[in-house]
Amino acid sequence: MSQNKQTHQNLKRKILIIEDEKDISRIVRDYLLKNGYEAAIADNGADGLQMTKLLQPDFIILDIMLPDLDGIELCRSIRESNEVPILILSARGSDTDKVLGPGFGADDYMTKPFSLSELLARINAHFRRYDRMTSQPTPDDPDVLRLGALVIDKKAYQVTVDGKEAALSAKEFELLYYLASHKNQVFSKTQLLDAIWGYTTYGDENSVTVYMRRIREKIETDPSNPSYLK
Repeated sequence: MSQNKQTHQNLKRKILIIEDEKDISRIVRDYLLKNGYEAAIADNGADGLQMTKLLQPDFIILDIMLPDLDGIELCRSIRESNEVPILILSARGSDTDKVLGPGFGADDYMTKPFSLSELLARINAHFRRYDRMTSQPTPDDPDVLRLGALVIDKKAYQVTVDGKEAALSAKEFELLYYLASHKNQVFSKTQLLDAIWGYTTYGDENSVTVYMRRIREKIETDPSNPSYLK
């Protein structure tokens, strides 16, 4: 894809940066604008929640430490009505399980200090994956996958189990769809990082473990003895 075409596509996509450190938020915003995205800033949680409703961003970069709202609670509030992908900025690498764990709903995380080029690579990787997932199906790539009581609708980004919807985040859906599309195949965590997140150099394999647990808790009758994801 040419640079001009990529930039044209990026302009359709809005990224909201919820970060109280003004130097960081402005640098990130300017970098995203330079690379063809629309970008807006909220410097506190209350404004971030309001701007999420008004702007309907395609991606959110969320600092876990905000002056008025805890980042975890803000992420949960956003998740109540919006499945927009959320990347968390955290000061500690040990927050992996906390920020990606069940009940939080983040899709990815990075620790501070971070590389702007790495941040952009992760955002681009998400949109590339999303575009592939929502592209027109081919005869070998059906819209709907059915595995017993589990139904995965690619176009709607919807999963049902026994007719009841399982609310999966975008990244959870992509991981489940990828595995369901490759039944009875075994993958390493590194292979899944590359296939779903689009990167391996900076990837944390713990993310895969956390996501697998989250998906099992949403689709399995007994997550400790899974029927679908083994």
